[in-house]
Amino acid sequence: MNDRLSLSIFTIEVDGKPTLAFEAKRYSEAEAISGDEGLRAKLSLLKSGDVPVCGDNAVLDVRLARPDETALYRQAADASPSTDNLMLVYLVELDAPEDPNGN
Repeated sequence: MNDRLSLSIFTIEVDGKPTLAFEAKRYSEAEAISGDEGLRAKLSLLKSGDVPVCGDNAVLDVRLARPDETALYRQAADASPSTDNLMLVYLVELDAPEDPNGN
């Protein structure tokens, strides 16, 4: 088997809304990323339009990215320093993080 598979761009939809894009070698790898509880916890802390990106009962689905989503991912990847870490590109506009001191 060829270990040198090219990377594909995948999209995670949260309740049917394209939310983030990332690269993976295989669909099974993409599914594992989308099923990660740490990712779900992080998404639940983020807000878009003052609404949590991922609610407690949200359904996360993974699929191959559409051409426009792939273009957004590639644009972000080109603007970021090269790294071996998983890069997640948000496809939704995120609210500014809240100041824990209320300022």
